[in-house]
Amino acid sequence: MKRKVTKAIFPVAGLGTRFLPATKSIPKEIMTLVDRPLIQYAIDEARAAGIKEFIFVTSRGKGALEDYFDHAHELEATLKKSGKDDLLETLRTTNMESGAIAYIRQHRALGLGHAVWCARRLIGNEPFAVILPDDVIAADKPCLQQMVEAHAEVGGNMVAAMEVAPDKASSYGVLDIREDMGAMVSVKGMVEKPKAAEAPSNLAVIGRYILTPKVLQNLNRMKSGAGGEIQLTDAIAEEIAKSGNVYGYRFRGQRFDCGSKAGFLQATVAFGLARDELRDEFQRFLFSMTAVQKAAE
Repeated sequence: MKRKVTKAIFPVAGLGTRFLPATKSIPKEIMTLVDRPLIQYAIDEARAAGIKEFIFVTSRGKGALEDYFDHAHELEATLKKSGKDDLLETLRTTNMESGAIAYIRQHRALGLGHAVWCARRLIGNEPFAVILPDDVIAADKPCLQQMVEAHAEVGGNMVAAMEVAPDKASSYGVLDIREDMGAMVSVKGMVEKPKAAEAPSNLAVIGRYILTPKVLQNLNRMKSGAGGEIQLTDAIAEEIAKSGNVYGYRFRGQRFDCGSKAGFLQATVAFGLARDELRDEFQRFLFSMTAVQKAAE
């Protein structure tokens, strides 16, 4: 019997240096995409996939992230008194019940694999998800929900995958495909940040994973890999050799790299245009900006 995926790890210990000076005083995960912080998109996606326990791997200076999920009693009382029920309901979606959320400190920046390993005692002996909030995915059915449904059929380890241009392969972990089954591929190898000429495919791993506890056992023995960090990719690749149960899943949706300024701006435009109450005014503005730019040329 395959066990349901009910726990998710959110690695949020990074310093967000690409967004300085904004991240001097606030965690990158609290930066807003339209009117919701990045972390809220990740939480909403996890909830839609049936996740019940949320584990944040944090570091010093992330207090605002913890406060975000707490109840703001004074603010809620003010909204209630003012009859602003719609805002009150919006605020309630950001609250997390006592015991549903846990915070683990990653005291040294040793990479994604190390961050996941830090949460090992809270995972125990069951499958779990990993969500990287920097990767925001616009999809009719949330990406992790797609993966959980596919995982129920095959079990094992699963990584979200998307096709990338060959010259972008060096920025990702890339899959070496054993069998292509359409939405899903079975994997015979994974290469972390290969040179373009050495990439085994154009199918890159992005920030959604469903993993078995054996990956945590592999991380126990891991030494530093690419970039001098403990790579999660290496621990997953070990399961290919041992169990042959690693799959890539071509999710349906558009991924935005909100760990980069350009990606964050692109996501802002896409999510802004997707909002009924913003679309018309925002679209007119974008058209006018484009017209001004063309005229200048």
